[in-house]
Amino acid sequence: MPQPYPIHRANLISKLILVLVLLLALSIALSAQTIKGQLIDGQSEMPLIGATVELVSVEPRRGATTDLDGYFSLADIPPGRHTLRMSYLGYESRNLPNVLVTTGKETILNLSLEESIARLDAVTVTAKTKPGEAINEMATVSSQTFTAESVNRFAGGRADVSRMASNLAGVATSDDSRNDIVIRGNSPAGLLWQLEGIPIPNPNHFSTLGTTGGPVSALNPNMLGNSDFATSAFAAEYGNAIGGVFDLNLRKGNRDRYEFMAQLGTFSGLEAMAEGPLNDNGGSFVVSFRNSFVGFAEAIGIPIGTNATPDYRDLTFNVDFGNSKAGKFSLFGIGGTSNIDFLGTETDSTDLFANPGENAYADSYFGVLGLRHNLITGDDTYIRTVISGSIQGGDFRVNELNDLGEDDLLTTKVDDETTRYSLKTYLNSKINKRLTVRTGVQLESIGLVTTVDDRDGSPDLDGDGVRDLLRLRDFDGAFGLYQAFGQLRYRLGEKATVNAGLHAQYFSLSDAFALEPRLGLRYQASQKLTLTAGYGRHNQTPALPVFFFRDLTTGSPDANQNLGFLTADHYVVGGDLAFAPNWRLKTEVYYQNLSNIPVDNFSSSFSILNAGADFVFPERGSLVNDGTGTNYGVELTLEHYFANNWYLLFTGSLFESKYSGSDGVERNTAFNNNYVANLLAGREWAFGKQQQHRFTINLKVTGSGGRYYSPVDLEASRELQTDVRDESLAFTERYTDYFRTDLKFGVQLNSATRKFSQSFFIDFQNLTNRENIFQERFNPVTGEVNTVLQSGFFPDFQYRVQF
Repeated sequence: MPQPYPIHRANLISKLILVLVLLLALSIALSAQTIKGQLIDGQSEMPLIGATVELVSVEPRRGATTDLDGYFSLADIPPGRHTLRMSYLGYESRNLPNVLVTTGKETILNLSLEESIARLDAVTVTAKTKPGEAINEMATVSSQTFTAESVNRFAGGRADVSRMASNLAGVATSDDSRNDIVIRGNSPAGLLWQLEGIPIPNPNHFSTLGTTGGPVSALNPNMLGNSDFATSAFAAEYGNAIGGVFDLNLRKGNRDRYEFMAQLGTFSGLEAMAEGPLNDNGGSFVVSFRNSFVGFAEAIGIPIGTNATPDYRDLTFNVDFGNSKAGKFSLFGIGGTSNIDFLGTETDSTDLFANPGENAYADSYFGVLGLRHNLITGDDTYIRTVISGSIQGGDFRVNELNDLGEDDLLTTKVDDETTRYSLKTYLNSKINKRLTVRTGVQLESIGLVTTVDDRDGSPDLDGDGVRDLLRLRDFDGAFGLYQAFGQLRYRLGEKATVNAGLHAQYFSLSDAFALEPRLGLRYQASQKLTLTAGYGRHNQTPALPVFFFRDLTTGSPDANQNLGFLTADHYVVGGDLAFAPNWRLKTEVYYQNLSNIPVDNFSSSFSILNAGADFVFPERGSLVNDGTGTNYGVELTLEHYFANNWYLLFTGSLFESKYSGSDGVERNTAFNNNYVANLLAGREWAFGKQQQHRFTINLKVTGSGGRYYSPVDLEASRELQTDVRDESLAFTERYTDYFRTDLKFGVQLNSATRKFSQSFFIDFQNLTNRENIFQERFNPVTGEVNTVLQSGFFPDFQYRVQF
């Protein structure tokens, strides 16, 4: 959960100002803007030697040729946005627009081309690039890439990749206070996070066991390279997920020169970053550290959703050791800690998280350390292996207050720690220009130590006038998750491509096994129109807390440990029409059938499909895999790519998300908003003697249907002095529709004489101060049901220097 960190100190502010002044003084190097990177074959990942990379956005045009390792460099590039054209004989040439160049940092790109299957003499086939297409060549439908630049550009983003994803069709964050990702009505618990090809724990501060989101992201967008986000019928290499996949990649550091960055932001905190060359083999490093600065916002009276002040920090690094005879190695890692104290004497009934009659203390931590190895075994074949270890844990404690406002009766105590050791290895072989095959395995050993003691809603069995402290969870052990996959990409001709695969997984705790076929089709109907279709069966273990709740009626600590996989069959068809230069219209229609969903073993409305968007999972024992669900809808994306200094993005979704509990009654899920719509637009103006500076305006307007919820059982809540829901009326009531407007202003100043740039933005979030409902909940202090609102007007800011 989100601990106060008193940061009301004038000397701290003065130190920060001094740091910024020193950074300005350090930037004395001559300006030399450069675009450089590596160009490879998209299927084999082999370097393309002698390919041409041309800058077409300036006159006269200039170009470069790739070297023996596929690297290129274009020097003396004016600041601004540029377009590159890559070409190579026998390959489909590619245009890459919207390449941002600043004076504070060299622009480093990782690019690929696809071999043409047409018969060529001295002609190169040209393919117009669609920005946002997935990096993974095995992905066919419902998948696209995103960049760190887009995360930082969009209004309302809080430098958070999860909130960036909520701009995509079919995706929504559950509320303003958390960044859980709801995909097509699925629970956020259905999301898989991957980093450098390996599964990782929930990468958010204040995360808890089994969840995939949190209040503040620990993923630094300045450290990310191009990454993929998939929402349906994923490629066969992805397993143990039924909702979506966030496949993240860390960027490499500059292998030619040292560069530095310092940044201060409301949510991202105070950040320092360094990168540069590591050795003579083309190696490099990049490392960043961030520390929270939300306390500053709280100190000057800006509301952050709670009167408590969160304290958090994170470290991210990627070390590339360059080429060697043994292959290419890289070492990467990410870690963070967070804590917050909710003091009852400092809160009121409107606080999103706290109770005025209690003191609550939360601490959390996580870390990932991985080693990636790439070995070329032939002209068109490589073996990639990633090994990693991770840890995630935290504790949460709640005490009732006595008459003096001091800690008294312990009411809740949670201690969790999960460790994972993972190995993933696969062989990728480009058999010929038509066929690419990838096969591999992924092995995970999972250790878990968890205890939960709680008094909420418990009886007074010993008759001392105090509710008993019951042990709801108690486990110390280990188990394994083992996966294998095979997939292929076959080009039937110039217009048609098939992606097919099979995924298998086994979970040792419940002895569950599953086979999952995957199929994707892409057909280039014309130069402007692309048609797609896909099917995938996906299985996922229930969230770990679900396995270990003690059945209070029988006393059994392992009543849920026989639960099998949740299963989802995804069907999707779509079309993508490039109807005008820089414009596209994309639509997808989907249907998801969910089965084997954990529900009560007696007639009730409960289903695990409604959990995952909070800090805890429901405490239910003796569950069975008898529940079902369906998600279906249509999505629309209308986009003008960033060109001619402006962009526009509209995404809309109409959908239904239903479930059935053990009583067989079909109901709305907690995530059935029925519709979600986003409108984003931005404009950029160049100014200065050499037009090297930029002024930007970005707008975001979001609306969605209200969430369904179960009404409070007021009589039961008053008796037990805790929030109790009427499950006989599960998800029959609905909050009012959600609406929010964000407006962001920014300026970037690029030095004309030095390698130095600085930028500043202010993001007015919830500009109209719309009173969106967060929750109707029972307040034990007043004995009534109170309405708690989402975040109101909030000005977010960020200042950055690069040199």
